[in-house]
Amino acid sequence: MLSALGPWLVAFFFTQLFEMPVYWVATRSLRVGFFASAMTHPVVWFVFPVLMTWGVQYWPMVALAETFAVLAEAAWLRFNRVPRAFWWSLGANAFSTTCGFVLRELTGIV
Repeated sequence: MLSALGPWLVAFFFTQLFEMPVYWVATRSLRVGFFASAMTHPVVWFVFPVLMTWGVQYWPMVALAETFAVLAEAAWLRFNRVPRAFWWSLGANAFSTTCGFVLRELTGIV
């Protein structure tokens, strides 16, 4: 079990590293910022890849997963009365996803 969680924990760490500063600017709340991606990251990491076993290709799966993350995190931000919740969520996820792909390309991590 731990071996399956290892790569996820690394990815989760980097997701928080990249998204928390964006969410801090938006919310000034560590709780709201942290839980935004903490709620969606396991679903994106463990559930959406199952779509590929059903024939969905990698990039469409990524697009669906990131759309889910943006919309779910925006709903969480809106619930917490964050102005322009959708745009903050889109920005945080775009930044995190881009940094993750760059990090993977440069280092093989994540």
